[in-house]
Amino acid sequence: MTERENYSLLHHNTFGIEASAAHFITYDSVADLQSAIAYIHSSYPDKTVLHIGGGSNLLFLSDFDGVILHSAIQGVTVKREGSDIHLRVGAGMVWDDLVAWCVSNAYYGLENLSWIPGEVGAAAVQNIGAYGAEAKDVITEVETVDLMTGALRSFQADECEYAYRKSVFKTTLRGRYAVTYVHFRLSSAFVPRLDYARVREVLRNTGAGLAQCSAADVRRAIIDIRRSKLPDPKEQGNAGSFFMNPVVERAVYERIKERYPDVPCFVEDDHRVKIPAGWLIERCGWKGRSLGRAAVHDRQALVLVNKGHATGQDILALCNAVRSDVFRSFGIEIQPEVNIIGGMPQ
Repeated sequence: MTERENYSLLHHNTFGIEASAAHFITYDSVADLQSAIAYIHSSYPDKTVLHIGGGSNLLFLSDFDGVILHSAIQGVTVKREGSDIHLRVGAGMVWDDLVAWCVSNAYYGLENLSWIPGEVGAAAVQNIGAYGAEAKDVITEVETVDLMTGALRSFQADECEYAYRKSVFKTTLRGRYAVTYVHFRLSSAFVPRLDYARVREVLRNTGAGLAQCSAADVRRAIIDIRRSKLPDPKEQGNAGSFFMNPVVERAVYERIKERYPDVPCFVEDDHRVKIPAGWLIERCGWKGRSLGRAAVHDRQALVLVNKGHATGQDILALCNAVRSDVFRSFGIEIQPEVNIIGGMPQ
């Protein structure tokens, strides 16, 4: 366990927000985390405890006057059962490092989730998803430690209550458990998931083709697509997709379609469809626009960016302005995907 006081969070949030934590504790094993919990309860009983991953889904509105915990648990163990590949992965491992390692070892199922920032533990909490795949598709178990008691608890996949960008760790058990290990079921047989036209187009253009494409081809294609439309946080602070795509009743979608025949959608079930939030934001004229030191990205309207020295309040003001205009124009409330620390959107 390593503790630092008045610790800068600049390199622990991809927005590049200048904020600090009163106490920042890093641990590298389950026993180390349990010791840290006991130490926090005895030394800082009145302090708020926040567990973070790579900071790719955080917006700090101010300095954090509490204790931040961060996992440094690494390592992957592998168990084979026929064509099934079972992995147990430390929560502190960088997510895309895991994806790259799996592809190079011919363990398939994560390639569509390439180049998503963050760490393995946060991926299980957030249920990350992209290009027709979600973390929940391959997660079988999540090991945790209770931050109140230090007790161990494992959640089977159905207990995680996974939904679109949600899990029980973000809803009813928010802030209660720290993820220590995540179990995945992958496969030694590669079956490409090519639901998205843009992925198929890139594969054709690069000569990989569709029938003969490999997992490495799919990974390269998705990385190319993401790089073409998403800013690199190392160059321009951002947290990737800031808003979730709203799921609406079909009647709402049909009403919008009367005004905008080109409105895209993804069918959820017989009664509901998902409308891309980026499309709604762009139709409101926000794509590429700035509000002070924050802006909507000029290539992907889902992304809010730090133009330089923006505060968390600057990003939040832009978030609220965008949400207000979308509601005014379409009657739809879009919700942040990002975890806002210190307040919520108006």
